[in-house]
Formats: sequence, structure tokens, C-alpha cells
Amino acid sequence: MKRETIAPGVALTAIPADSFKSCRISLNFIVKGDRRTATAQALLPMVMERGWLECPDMQVLSRQLARLYGANLTVCGGTLGPNRTVTVSISGIRDEYAVGGENLLAEYLRLVFGVAFRPDVKDGAFSRDAVRVEKEKLKQLQKSEINDKRIYCLRQARRKFYGTDVAGLEKYGYPEDVGSITPEGLYATWLDMVTTAQLEVMALGVDGGTVRDRLLQELAGIRRQPVALNMPHAMPVGQTRFYEEPVDATQGKLCMLFTQRQTMTPEKLPAMRLAIALLGGTPTSRLFMNVREKKSLCYYCSASFSVIASCLSIDSGINTADAEKTRLAILSEMENLTNQPVSARELDGAVRYLTNALESVSDSLSGLEGWYLSEISRGTLKSPEQVLKELKAVTPQQVTQAMESFSLSVVYLLKGNGTDDCEEEML
Repeated sequence: MKRETIAPGVALTAIPADSFKSCRISLNFIVKGDRRTATAQALLPMVMERGWLECPDMQVLSRQLARLYGANLTVCGGTLGPNRTVTVSISGIRDEYAVGGENLLAEYLRLVFGVAFRPDVKDGAFSRDAVRVEKEKLKQLQKSEINDKRIYCLRQARRKFYGTDVAGLEKYGYPEDVGSITPEGLYATWLDMVTTAQLEVMALGVDGGTVRDRLLQELAGIRRQPVALNMPHAMPVGQTRFYEEPVDATQGKLCMLFTQRQTMTPEKLPAMRLAIALLGGTPTSRLFMNVREKKSLCYYCSASFSVIASCLSIDSGINTADAEKTRLAILSEMENLTNQPVSARELDGAVRYLTNALESVSDSLSGLEGWYLSEISRGTLKSPEQVLKELKAVTPQQVTQAMESFSLSVVYLLKGNGTDDCEEEML
């Protein structure tokens, strides 16, 4: 793996990935998060994916990709802590496996750079029909979160946790802002992205030099002025806030969000990874074995940790009547992990579980890309092998210390009103 800065605010990471017959190229635009532009930034990738200036027709673009042995071109948006991302990517078979000896890499670069840097824009505006259609789709995405009660509960808790902080910007933007987005305004959003974003380019299974030269050609015509991104930060510690919301569902959902007193530092991350695995990140974790299996208080109970936000999230599916018992049982497990020694056997089991996860990173190009993009965002840029070596050096004392800094911030309960019919799942 090799990462190099090739222009102000532009870096290229080349990963050989020689074991794959396919390749992947992605352009990851990271823009400063802002409530005023969040909805337009959520809509932008949806419109961009419909085509580009030389090929604005979706059906024609699909046929072009089919002729490239079924290459896959995608544009997607997301959040990265207090910032937002737009990723344009293409994947397909490598040149050496083309039956007719075609220069597939040249075609991949033409398409991925075309979609990113030459969208279907005329007279300073995106296609009005395209914007209209995608605005309706965005509205449906915003409404559909209620259909998955687990995700809905997590998002509701997250909204209370972050409040108006920039780290809590909605992935799909805000319903009240969709109607005011115009084709001209969306073009302005794209122009702001290509000129001010930090750009992380990933080249997997292709010649990095070719990608670099082609990218520099594209950037030569753009007057870029990259801006500094929002810095990750932990939410302040305060009194625990409790929220309840009734839902038309059989199960209740309980989500608990904890904040740290300070942002996560790289040297403490290995111990935190193991602590979360022991608490609720594996099928043999304490939350699963004790709260679910032994006490039969929930259908599932898992924990995850956001490094960028320094936020611990624990969520479970419950009978609403058991909400308080489940909450107290979860807090008890956290207290035990903080105050009682972790056995060598338990720690070894967590290391072995994480070893399997780390070894599977290289099973796919998307896995490799996701891993190194996450590492870049944390400023660590370590390989899975390096991280595994660090995990094996973590002591039980470091694991317990990792859990000492959490403070319960938000408890969000979705109160199911149905009759429980899943009792066997808890037994």
C-alpha cells in the first residue's frame, strides 16, 4: 500500500491487490459538514449517478458498463463524523483478463472522472427532470427509516445525543429543505464540492501511476481551494437524558448512548477495540451471554463504538415491560467490566474473534478500501496486520481502563404496543 499527496488537498492511495481478478477506483470527496447544505449534499450523488455530460442517458450508460464486462459504477453519499462524503467509484475486471485485449483501465478512468468532474450540467444547472425525480426519491428515503424500528431507535437516540452539533447532521438531509433545492443550487453544491473538498482517491488492482497522471489532468482545469474539515470531538458530559416514544410494533427498542470525556487517541484504540468486543461486539460477549441468555431480558443486545465521535452505542430489542431491568443489567455489565479483572481466557477469545475480522478485510476490494479510508480518517494508516499485533499486546488492565471514561448521555426507548410472540428467541 502506498499513499501520496499529489496536489493540495488531494491524496492517492494505491493498493496492488494482486490476488483479485478485478480492480476498483474510487474518488472520495470529503466536504465540511454544514446544516445549511446537508440536504443538497445528500441529493447531489443521487443526481450525479444518472449520467454525465457525454452520456446523460441512464440506459446508454448501463449499456456502456455492460460492454465493459459488466463493470459497476456508483455514486453514493454519507457522513464521516462532522463532515460529509460523496464517493464516485467504478469496479470491473482487470485488463489482463479482457478477452479482446481491451484497455479497460482507460475506459474506467474516462467514466469515473467523467461522472465526478463533468456532470450533466447545462447553462449552470442540472437537468430539471433529474432533480425533480431524485428529490422525490430522497423524500421517500427520509420517510422510510421508520420501517426498520432498530435503525429508527438508533437515529432518534443519535438526534438527542448530538442535538444541533455538526457531528449529528442527517445522512439524508432534512425534509423541510428538499423543496427549496433548485437545479441551479445543486450545481453550486457540486462546484463547491470539487473546488473545496479534501479528495481521497483509492486505486486497487490498477497502476497507481496511470491513475495519478489522469487525475492531475482533470484537476488542471479546476481552480481548487481546499478548506479545512471539521475536527472530530467528543460530546460533553452531562446529566443523563431519558426519552420514550410509542410505536406500533411487537418489540420495544432500547438504545443507550455514552460519551467519553475526551476524543479517542490512536494509542488507546487497541484496548477500546477489545473492550467493545468483550462487552457486546461478539456472539460470546457479556451483554449477549448475560443480559440475553442468562437473564432473558432481550432478543438481542450489542455494542459498537464510533472512533470519530468517541461515542459508545448499546442497543437491544426488548419487551417494553423489561426496559428498566434491561437498562440496569447493561449498566451492571459495564460496571463489572470496569471494576473486575478480565480473565486471560476471555481476552484471548476476543482477540481471536477480532483476528478473524481483521483477516477478512482482504477478502474483497471494498473491504480493503473501507479499511484504509477509515484509517486515513483517523490519521493512523495502519494495516490490519499492524492492528492485530497491537491487539495481542493489550493487557487486561488496559481493557478495564478503556471503559472507565464513559458517561451515559441518552437513553431512548421505543415502547412497543403489541403482544410478544418471540419469547423463544430469548431462551
